[in-house]
Amino acid sequence: MLEGLPPHRPTHVLRLITDEPSARAMTELLGEMFDPMETAVAAFEVEETGVETGTWRLEAYFSEEPDAEMIRALIRPLVGDRADEAAFETIDQQDWVRASLEGLKPVRAGRFLVHGSHDREHVRANDLAIEIEAALAFGTGHHGTTLGCLRALVAELKRRRPARVLDVGTGTGILGFAAARALHTPVVAGDLDPEAVLTARENARLNGLGPLMRLYQGPGVRHALANRPRGFDVVFANILARPLKRLAPTLTAVVADDGVLILSGLIERDVPGVLSTYRHRGFHLARAGLIEGWATLVLRRGGAAARPR
Repeated sequence: MLEGLPPHRPTHVLRLITDEPSARAMTELLGEMFDPMETAVAAFEVEETGVETGTWRLEAYFSEEPDAEMIRALIRPLVGDRADEAAFETIDQQDWVRASLEGLKPVRAGRFLVHGSHDREHVRANDLAIEIEAALAFGTGHHGTTLGCLRALVAELKRRRPARVLDVGTGTGILGFAAARALHTPVVAGDLDPEAVLTARENARLNGLGPLMRLYQGPGVRHALANRPRGFDVVFANILARPLKRLAPTLTAVVADDGVLILSGLIERDVPGVLSTYRHRGFHLARAGLIEGWATLVLRRGGAAARPR
């Protein structure tokens, strides 16, 4: 599970070995206390030889040096004296890129295969392969939000062949690349962060998709490429709950009458509030998915919104 999206340039990391309940509780606590655009908190089971079953590792990445004593005081009610064992380390930028890619296995969603250069031998003849190497912008396909969106795209491609696709908050570009690879048509993709746009452009070149990607830098759909009323058959927005609510008026405005809006970057507790916001914009829940605690919502115009379980 992970709370928040990895910062583009993390400088410090907190690591602590604990048990599952404590790791999950700390993930929730730190996720609430810190800006999710500047801090990412991950908790996962340690599966190593010689490590006791049920051992979990908490890792929190920060874009600026954190107050170690303050954080220890925050988590002490959850883990007791083990708070003193929390290790705070400085991350070298190159080490961050390397660590972000080491050990990543190919990720498959239908015919889509997201992989690093070290796994090219896993690409099959009929795969729609996407190679991602940069870790300076969010999106490797291994995070539940990106994978959920890829699966939603697979489902949509089984239903029809959309002609116009927009990816808002593109990160490394994976979702836009997947649509361009499958449809052989230009895809519009943008991000607020100029580093993400540069990363997406380089990844597009790496994948031979440069001619099909129309990339822009800007918030939401505030760019001539994206601000097209009822102009897109599929609109991705894999960001966080707060900006998704804020962008609801503009995101819904660019979805075609029979189009779909695919939202992610949501933990389970965010879903009712986001659905309520979009219900007031005339959209209902067509289907939803959940991966490692992260929800992906597929919305359509009209009808009554289904209540999430």
